[in-house]
Amino acid sequence: MSKALDTVLDYHQRTKHRFDRYAAGPGGLDWANQPYPFRVFDGCPQVLLPLLGEQSEPAFSDLYVPHNIAPRPLTLPHLATLLELAYGLSAWKQYGDSRWALRCNPSSGNLHPTEAYVVSAGSNALPAGIHHYRSREHLLEQRCAFTTAHDDLGLPPGTLLVGLTSIHWREAWKYGERAYRYCQHDVGHAVAALRYAAASLGWRAQLLEHWADDAISALLGCDRAGDFGDAEPEHPDLLIRIDTGATGADLDPDALLAAARAGQWRGRANRLSGRHGHHWPLIDRVADACRKPCTAALDAPTPVRPAPVASQCNLSAAALIRQRRSAQAFDGSTTMRSRDFFRLLDMTLPRPAVAPWDAIRWTPRTHLLLFVHRVEALPPGLYLLPRSASATNQLKSTMGREFSWQPVNDAPAHLELTRLLSADAREAAQTLSCHQEIAADGAFSLAMLAEYGNALQTSPWRYRHLFWEAGMLGHVLYLEAEAAGLRGTGIGCYFDDGVHDLLALSDRSFQSLYHFTVGGPLTDDRLQTLPPYAHLPKR
Repeated sequence: MSKALDTVLDYHQRTKHRFDRYAAGPGGLDWANQPYPFRVFDGCPQVLLPLLGEQSEPAFSDLYVPHNIAPRPLTLPHLATLLELAYGLSAWKQYGDSRWALRCNPSSGNLHPTEAYVVSAGSNALPAGIHHYRSREHLLEQRCAFTTAHDDLGLPPGTLLVGLTSIHWREAWKYGERAYRYCQHDVGHAVAALRYAAASLGWRAQLLEHWADDAISALLGCDRAGDFGDAEPEHPDLLIRIDTGATGADLDPDALLAAARAGQWRGRANRLSGRHGHHWPLIDRVADACRKPCTAALDAPTPVRPAPVASQCNLSAAALIRQRRSAQAFDGSTTMRSRDFFRLLDMTLPRPAVAPWDAIRWTPRTHLLLFVHRVEALPPGLYLLPRSASATNQLKSTMGREFSWQPVNDAPAHLELTRLLSADAREAAQTLSCHQEIAADGAFSLAMLAEYGNALQTSPWRYRHLFWEAGMLGHVLYLEAEAAGLRGTGIGCYFDDGVHDLLALSDRSFQSLYHFTVGGPLTDDRLQTLPPYAHLPKR
């Protein structure tokens, strides 16, 4: 355990961007070997999925009302909706001869290291087995056909599992050693994207955080070296249970693993790059150090909070999810309404049975340091939003700088938003986000401060969880920005210790893990936007 912890701590320190140097990367992009953005398993039976089309119900705001949406039956069209809204294409972009796809789940650099699988006990919706989702063609490839009898699979009726894996090379091609961080961000975005998609169907989604990585690898076929050959490997991330009805029955991991081992496997993975010009052994070392064993299931209590600030958005959930984009630049002038700002922050707080935070069962460990530039009725400055009851005192005890700690009286009482100081924070935000103007030109930007040291002492694999939580926060911010008529973007390039120095943090109890910014977007008229699935024949 000590060796694994040392590896994780060393990785985190080594991959920090600093004012005098950036984390180790390729130095230039080998465009001829840019990873192909779609994993394919040749030789698998395929299940074509119907496309969603236009859908006016439910409303996006309805997703936050517990038990408000009646569960849809488990049918192939509804399963297709789940996958399309979580991991499907949202558009194609074209500039000159270059064309690339956008997806509903955000990704660092639009590189998409995350792969999705569906595990089914068999129904009218899907044959029993393990299926890989191909977003480009919107279909499922049956990697494994279960030969075990339905009743012996250990998967209750009306239940599916969704498994996520990461192909680290996709991010490392561009970002080098820091890529492991970004892969974990993307997993968090993917968890939240799935939870929102499930909520639109009245389904529940719950992370099975007690599963061991080795078991996930065996279930999803990541450990089948012969099926990958010289293709880039996939690393197991997690399993999420999807309940489509009122079932509360436990599933049997041993029965599922036995079915996978006895099943009929097919398919061979495609190679994504012709050659790898750089190798990053540090990523493999930290991935091994973060390999998770089987653990006890968590069930931290979720505080009961007042109903959130009402949303002014009248879009359907499907429309808003599919219109989400990452802003490339902001106008530097748009002011955000305080009501929308408070609403956005409110949705970062967990509530019982409310998406997306009911998908995980640990107490929040990530808190928001906000650089407010242009928010109605709020003085520009530095603000703090703790997301758990104990975080304020923890942060106060580690900050070595004197701040005013003034409550924001106009905010909802349960939103413990505090103003640390009043000042023009644009230059600081831009500087700390690798000098990127987008951090200063929005209505606000933020840094996510994670409870770091104590969380990892006995469980180094929780390093991944911290980034997953940050990615989930990013996804909430993306969707709530769109709902407010604005746009957001994640910022993965920032000066880690510069943020800590700003607060004069006395130790490594907290670390900055992700930056984000929201504002009025500027559009690039040179880019064409094309429909996501116009390249497919009608289904």
